[in-house]
Amino acid sequence: MKINLKVLLFLICIPFFGTNVDAQIFKKKKPKASATPKKPKKEKPKSKMKPYKDIITKDAITKEGLFTVHTVADNYYFEIPKTILEKEVLVVSRIAGTVKGLNFGGAGMKSRPQQVIRWQKKGDKILLRSVSYSSVASFEDPIYKSVKQNNTEPIVMMFDIKTMKIDTSGTDTTGFVIDVKPLFTTDVPMIGGISSGQKRTFGITRLDGKRSMIESLRAFPKNVEVRHILTYNGSKLPANYLTNTLTLEMNQSFILLPENPMLPRLYDGRVGYFSISKTDYSSVLQKAATRRFITRWRLEPKDKAAYERGELVEPVKQIIYYIDPATPKQWVPFLKKGIEDWQVAFEAAGFKNAIIAKEAPTKEEDPNWSPEDVRYSVIRYISTDIQNAQGPHVHDPRTGEILESDILWYHNVMQLLRNWYFTQTAAINSDAQKAKLRDEVMGELIRFVCAHEVGHTLGLPHNMGSSAAIPVDSLRSVNYTQKFGTAPSIMDYARFNYVAQPEDGDVRLMPMIGVYDKWSIEWGYKYLPNMATPDAESSTLNGWVKAKNGDWKYRYGMQRGNPFDPSAQTEDLGDDAMKASAYGIANLKRILPNVEKWSAEDGQNYDESKELYTQVMTQFSRYMRHVRTNVGGVYEEPKSYDQAGAVYTHIPKEKQRRAVTFLNEQLFVTQNWMIQPELTKKFQHAGLVEQVRSLQVATLNQLFDFNRLQRMIENEALNGTSAYSTIEMLDDLRNGIFAEAKSGAKTDVYRRNLQRAYVERLQYLMEKEQQRIPLKYSNYVGITQVDVSQSDIRAIARGELGTLKSLAQSATASDKMTRYHYQDLVARIDEILKKN
Repeated sequence: MKINLKVLLFLICIPFFGTNVDAQIFKKKKPKASATPKKPKKEKPKSKMKPYKDIITKDAITKEGLFTVHTVADNYYFEIPKTILEKEVLVVSRIAGTVKGLNFGGAGMKSRPQQVIRWQKKGDKILLRSVSYSSVASFEDPIYKSVKQNNTEPIVMMFDIKTMKIDTSGTDTTGFVIDVKPLFTTDVPMIGGISSGQKRTFGITRLDGKRSMIESLRAFPKNVEVRHILTYNGSKLPANYLTNTLTLEMNQSFILLPENPMLPRLYDGRVGYFSISKTDYSSVLQKAATRRFITRWRLEPKDKAAYERGELVEPVKQIIYYIDPATPKQWVPFLKKGIEDWQVAFEAAGFKNAIIAKEAPTKEEDPNWSPEDVRYSVIRYISTDIQNAQGPHVHDPRTGEILESDILWYHNVMQLLRNWYFTQTAAINSDAQKAKLRDEVMGELIRFVCAHEVGHTLGLPHNMGSSAAIPVDSLRSVNYTQKFGTAPSIMDYARFNYVAQPEDGDVRLMPMIGVYDKWSIEWGYKYLPNMATPDAESSTLNGWVKAKNGDWKYRYGMQRGNPFDPSAQTEDLGDDAMKASAYGIANLKRILPNVEKWSAEDGQNYDESKELYTQVMTQFSRYMRHVRTNVGGVYEEPKSYDQAGAVYTHIPKEKQRRAVTFLNEQLFVTQNWMIQPELTKKFQHAGLVEQVRSLQVATLNQLFDFNRLQRMIENEALNGTSAYSTIEMLDDLRNGIFAEAKSGAKTDVYRRNLQRAYVERLQYLMEKEQQRIPLKYSNYVGITQVDVSQSDIRAIARGELGTLKSLAQSATASDKMTRYHYQDLVARIDEILKKN
């Protein structure tokens, strides 16, 4: 029997679907219509953006400036104008509120190097991108495209566009609103408050977003300022350690870079200026050349024709510094003088009234004035116990143009000034012979420091080579010092005239704007018309430097952490450290017996006496540092190819030996003048022996320094017997430090400590290696690289230990302690030689 398949399928489906199974099973399908059916319309995705009025409500606190900022309850918005997109904006991150011990400088310090960003729109997102100027090329050059492709700008953060601002016609978008809270309440390295090193030091584990917040948004015509609080969890904090919490207040500045960049000026290592560097792939040299430009303000003459005739002309835009309203009134006139002291230097560059000082206007005089406005540079008065002042500046990384500067003036710099003034001039200066200086005296000291810090804001770094241009005896001359001050540059650390003696009369005691300062400002700021490129200026600028060739008053000496050049040191005076330091020590011997008398105040304890006694010892230590740098020292005088002579010259043998003789006589022989028990027992129960030991050993250890010994070894290799060798130095030091071992005289406790330190330092040379640092930093730090194990250093140390052992074994002594001491030295040396 035939079975109908359709009927069979129907019967099978009934139990599962019931009798309503589609009847189409039994029907033939109709042919499809020939017409193509319409495709369903695609629905447009719903926009996440809300109407402007729903985001920026009527309760918003709005401030307009470079871009508009809004605060709506606990929400914070940037309204980025379309006109700002893709433009370059400088970001400066500063610590606005900190805790003691976190860093040196406290509030106002930059927490990150300044950086450039751009806001970029991609679809419904705004991108924050970091811009680098480390690699550049001319836009016209074919290589420009390659430079761009190989330097992709990092995306720091992406933001959803919350809403858009539409113009009054309702047709054009003028701005894009983004929620910026995540940028300022999360750990964003670009604007963070804590470096990676600080995180390790203080055991920082994470940033707590729940305890981080934005405090305020402020907008000005050329900048936007954001104050925010960052809270970190940590285990080894510098303060409030029981809380395991570190909270910082931060300030972020967003500054629009100039539309028309300033013509940059090429850096020259023979003239001291801060600088910026970049790799130029458009260079005519057959390599990727490093280009450096100095940092300076944009000064252009109002009347160019008069300027070219040699007349003094005011600049189009003056450099104006405002004095913080928080500054104590008695110091305001002196700070203003310190600023305007630089007018004479700008006159050398052809400008009059180029730099002026003003008091900040009151709210009544100008309700819109704010120190946060980038249009105003301010000396900010900061109430901390930090003994310092700083002169940073903000500059355009494209050209080096200084855009603004806020000098950080810490209240307690006055204590630092008092201490310097006392230890360096009290022997000849009645004004310094007291714990509290008269306001007129302190005011002049403030003026001096202010002028120094303003110099930094003009682009000038420290010039540590300046003071060495002056013969030591000229510092005792009334006529010379009153005319030239104590150094050719106020940018040196040539504090006060410690060389002058009581019989010298009315010598000048402090620096002033000097001949180098005037010349360096002229070199950096003189307007050169008809020169359209930095390279066009270079021949003229080089000629100015060459014209001063050999005249050390116009020499620039780089600051180094461990200087090898004795003519470029901090806190020194004159061209001969041994002679200057001898005068300085003679004055300390006059000051120390009077410390108690000159610091006494009825009803007060002896804290002032203790501090001034410590300052005298510190000043003495500085003199020892100035002298020891001559040993193994090398003069540095930067030159170009078209200048004759060497850049580096070893210190003459006679001068190095004279330095060691000075140390033997003025330091290593027990200095009974500094042992003042009648004074020290007023403020300490013990410690005098240890204080003397530490003074002596600090210098001894530096003499036996890997860097210094290697320079001496190389000097001998290059110059033979005309060099002061390491063996000669050891002979001279041993004959001085161990003189009692030969004479049989009693060795006092101070000398016994020193002799043990001598042996221990030789052990250090036998067993330790030089600390390695990246080669690119070694020049700035002052490191002379050496592989100790393969150098002569260990052989020299071993030989000296053998000589000392023989000396100690043969020594005779009249007292038991000295005999025990020599026996101990022999045992120590045996142990060292056995281990090595």
